[in-house]
Amino acid sequence: MQQSKKVNVRYITFTAVMAALVFVFTFTFKIPLGTGYTHLGDMMIFLAAWLLGGKKAAPAAGLGACLADLALGYAAWMAPTFIIKFLAVAICCLIAEKAMHRSLLGYGVGAVAGGAFQIGAYTLAKVLMYDKTYALTTLPELAIQTAVGIAVAGVLVVILTKSGAGAKLQRMAGGAGKEAKAA
Repeated sequence: MQQSKKVNVRYITFTAVMAALVFVFTFTFKIPLGTGYTHLGDMMIFLAAWLLGGKKAAPAAGLGACLADLALGYAAWMAPTFIIKFLAVAICCLIAEKAMHRSLLGYGVGAVAGGAFQIGAYTLAKVLMYDKTYALTTLPELAIQTAVGIAVAGVLVVILTKSGAGAKLQRMAGGAGKEAKAA
């Protein structure tokens, strides 16, 4: 029973810390664009996927991003954002952890797949909430935001892996298992 409580406290703590980091990087590092904004939150979302694994990173991504939407005055986007970010991380981790055995290449492929889902899902949400013209007009900005987030997260993952800090952080956070292996 004691071990179970310890694991639950660790799970909640690291999920909350990562949700807070997603919020900070979404809220603080943003550039307004018409009716929305671009940000560095995606970098933290895909870094969380690598550090924590899907069970912790998916809720952290959804919660941190949707709270940033609320704080920035985009409350209508809270539900779509939570669902889209949660599923983008789930897709990333499913590919990386199940199909590609937690390799660095697996996380890269997973992040690209999760990012592609995110771009498609946000575009569909914009069609439903606004119109097709607006959705297609903002598509390049969304693609750039997602690509930059994935690229910066990828650079950080490589740096953390080569320095040995990545393995320590993953062990401390009780990530998805052993540290990602080189491709």
